[in-house]
Amino acid sequence: MIRTMRLVSFLGSNGTPTWGRVEGDSVLDLGPTFADRFQNVRAVLSAGALGEVATAGGAASALGSVTLLPPVTDSTRILCAGVNYDAHRIETGRDATASPTIFTRYPSSLVGHGVPLVKPTESDSFDFEGELAVIIGRSARRVSAEDALRYVAGYSCFQDGSVRDWQRKTTQFTPGKNFEASGAMGPWLITADEVPDPQVLHLQTILDGEVMQDAPTEQMIFSVAELIAFCSVFTTLEPGDVIATGTPGGVGAARKPPVWMKVGSTVEVAISGVGSLVNGVIEG
Repeated sequence: MIRTMRLVSFLGSNGTPTWGRVEGDSVLDLGPTFADRFQNVRAVLSAGALGEVATAGGAASALGSVTLLPPVTDSTRILCAGVNYDAHRIETGRDATASPTIFTRYPSSLVGHGVPLVKPTESDSFDFEGELAVIIGRSARRVSAEDALRYVAGYSCFQDGSVRDWQRKTTQFTPGKNFEASGAMGPWLITADEVPDPQVLHLQTILDGEVMQDAPTEQMIFSVAELIAFCSVFTTLEPGDVIATGTPGGVGAARKPPVWMKVGSTVEVAISGVGSLVNGVIEG
């Protein structure tokens, strides 16, 4: 059995990307240890080598002293489930659908824990969306919902930062979901053995000290397993791919008056059993 691990990607002392394992308040740099085999976390997952890296050693640094990147920096696919909690569906005025609403994000739209989100100068409608992210551990095509969780490597916290006016320019979400550094994932990938049932977690999004979203993941319309099964029909999910599972009710756009993330804000996504993702906000 693979022991519980927290895997991170981060910038090494020379400013180049590396990866490692969190132990307490330290991170062990495993990039040099496996330099000839695993360039990054995605390569570890592709090789099915979680058990091997669980006990490997590396140079230790204080976790708080390194710049964290998204746990997987080069996902082939980042698929996001829209309006996947009823409270959020209702607050947006959308009808129920028989299948999940899926859109995509690009890796360049995400930063890691502790790195500022960038509010684009083109908009003041910068909204928060706390979510649970699922990271795929092995190739999955046309899998059943009953088997789907067997394909999960681990979980992370996800900030689906949304530029609402750009999201609404067309019927497609893509423009409002892909501004550079507008979202985040982290702080780590926690292995799936620590989260045997992703539908019994609790998620909060906290903006400048105020709880804005607060919901159990059991309120998802389509469960984690159902999302994996659905997505695996139209594409082959590969190790390192990410599925963001949707946000609960309470987003800023639905409030009266609306509440937006602003320059100087701090936003946190906290998920029981997974971790806490914290980001400031700058303009760019």
